[in-house]
Amino acid sequence: MRPLGVDQRTIARRSAVGIPAGMAAATATNGSPWPGGGAITTTVGRVFLTLSGVDFVCSGTAVRSANRDVVATAGHCVKDGTGAWADNWTFVPGYESGRRPYGSYPARRMFVAGPWARDANDGYDVGMVAVSDRGGRHLADAVGAQTIGWNAARGRQTYTFGFPADPPYNGEHLLYCAGVPSDDPYKKTPDQGLKCDLTAGASGGPWFSGFDPVTGQGQLTSVSSFKYSNDTGSMYGPYFGDEVKQVFDTAQKA
Repeated sequence: MRPLGVDQRTIARRSAVGIPAGMAAATATNGSPWPGGGAITTTVGRVFLTLSGVDFVCSGTAVRSANRDVVATAGHCVKDGTGAWADNWTFVPGYESGRRPYGSYPARRMFVAGPWARDANDGYDVGMVAVSDRGGRHLADAVGAQTIGWNAARGRQTYTFGFPADPPYNGEHLLYCAGVPSDDPYKKTPDQGLKCDLTAGASGGPWFSGFDPVTGQGQLTSVSSFKYSNDTGSMYGPYFGDEVKQVFDTAQKA
């Protein structure tokens, strides 16, 4: 999403086939076009929303849930911290160059963690959105869904995806970063940081541990949240602990 002026930080805010022969997904990259297919190209999508009359874009992921309708994203892509909730919130799975191959899924219920709603606490910058079905078909039935992991081990190989919209990107393509994240060196949050040049619009995009580049499936363990203004080469994501799980549990029952 576009910058919302939080503290001294700036918010950073395709067919299911494997990687073609001769191509490989790098295990370390600061930002590259996704070279293959797999479930990542159907379950990850672009988010469109309006906050206080201004239109924004983010990223999100269809996740496995009891109601088969939940999208995971960043909290600031749902609610402006202690401020307004989003209007016109819409998830477009499999978005690519303006194409919407699986249609659009508007929000019917939106949820964020208490520390985000009360204090805009970046350590809990997570949103879970229950979307409406499309033609009587639930989101997960139409595009598939990724699993979520709770209280996962830190410092594991991670792949993160999104639709960065600020230069040098235009928000029209799925890009990714990969590497091993580390703890916040400034100790302002319990988040982990990953070397990643993706820009605003990638907010809310998924972080996967145990990711298989061939199938495009992994375990969602965080989402892209923010960058420090003096370290724009690193993206930070909140830890998925018990409080975030409570938000998810509420959303999957909605």
